[in-house]
Formats: sequence, C-alpha cells, structure tokens
Amino acid sequence: MARLCPLFSGSTGNSYYIGSRQTGLLIDAGRSARQIEGALRQCGIDPLAVQGILLTHEHSDHIAGVRVLARKYGLRVYGSLGTLRAMSRDLEGLEALEIAPGMVLAGMMVSPFATSHDCAQPVGYRIRTEDGRVFALATDLGYVSDEVKEHLYGADLAVIESNHDVEMLRSGPYPAYLKARILSSRGHLSNAACGEFLPGLLQSGTRRILLAHLSRENNTPALALETALAALTATGAVRDVDFVLEAAAPENPTGSSIIF
Repeated sequence: MARLCPLFSGSTGNSYYIGSRQTGLLIDAGRSARQIEGALRQCGIDPLAVQGILLTHEHSDHIAGVRVLARKYGLRVYGSLGTLRAMSRDLEGLEALEIAPGMVLAGMMVSPFATSHDCAQPVGYRIRTEDGRVFALATDLGYVSDEVKEHLYGADLAVIESNHDVEMLRSGPYPAYLKARILSSRGHLSNAACGEFLPGLLQSGTRRILLAHLSRENNTPALALETALAALTATGAVRDVDFVLEAAAPENPTGSSIIF
C-alpha cells in the first residue's frame, strides 16, 4: 500500500517519504541526515528503503541533509537542471540527474512540474505509486498556477502549502523586505490563497489533503485548518465524509503515516 510519511514540514526543514515500507523516495532532505534517519525509523521505514532523493529547490531548509544521506547510502539525487546547477558545489562527487516527466524511480512514475518561488528552477511532483495511487506535492509557491492545478487535480493525496496568515505576517516582527518577499508571487502561499484553491481540488476528485509548510511565526495549525475548512464546507462538503483534511506538523515525533 502507498504511504506518505511527512517527516518534517516548515521553515526549519522539509522532507517527505513516499512509497511502501520496502522501497520509496525522499522528497527533499532539509534536516540533518541523522534527524532524517531517525524520523524514517519512527515511521517504520528502514533508511535503506530509500532509493533516491527528489529535490524541489535549493533552499537550505530543503537540502541540508542531501549530501550526507546521498554519500552514506549511495543515493542518486534528482532535480530540475536549474536546481542542480544552483547547488553544484553541494553535489560534487554525487550522482545527480535532471528529473524528467515520466521517469520511473523506486517503481513509481515521477513527473515534475514548475512552481513559482524565488530560486533557480523550483518544481513540485506528481507521482503514481506501484499500486496505481496518485500523490502530488506543491509547496514553496507564491501562487497556484494553471500548471500546478493541472498536476494536483485528481490526486488521491495532495500536499499543498498553507504557509501564513496574511494579517499575522503584516503585523508581525519580520522586516519589511522579508514580508514583501513572502507575499510576492515568488514567495509563499497564504492560508487564504490555499483556501481559494481547495474547492477546485475537491471538485477534481481529490479527497485527501495535507496542508504543509506552515510558518511557526506567521501561522498556526488551527488558523490554517479553519481557513481551509471554511472554503471546503462552503461547497456543501462534509469533513471526514467527502474529504479528509490535515495539517503537517514541523516534526513527526509519533512517526505517523498517511496510507492512501
């Protein structure tokens, strides 16, 4: 059965395991190798099950553990050409390959898609698992483009960014330049913008949604869930009947997995 283990999610590090207990992939490795190994074991996954690392982009909260993990386990690293070039020093001596649509990795078909963020060439991923389930992830995006919609719509499980509450951000302690960066079209998706996207996602057939990359300073899980629920229930849909909605914690100390 396909499973997602949200190991870490947020500004302090991001990493997800997708696959089965026997074999799978990491999407990003934004904590230390030791922390990621520990989180995998909490989820009942032997680190030896990891067959490769998919990168969304080169920011440190997504790549901190890549080099050590890849060297220790002999893993290939995959990403967009722009991402691989931007982190070429970190990848010296490693096998790094440009990801292409339809690549089969760890028995799963992987297709990247473009996202909007302030880095070289960011991507999200749509993945068809060995048992035919579809998973899609889009975090670190300033807005939901038509391409993002195309790749998230209809997924059995969708991970979508719900980074900040706009009023918390505007009234908070961040300097003006950082607030402007987060609010820009190459920044991070707000709770409100995420909520606007969700009814269409539900209408497309997606029934399981995980809100991700929540800001510790400018958001709370309760606010993110409240905004998302309001948008979804406004369509007449009922939580835990028509859809399942959760928010990813910064860490996953219980080792919980989402089976889909």
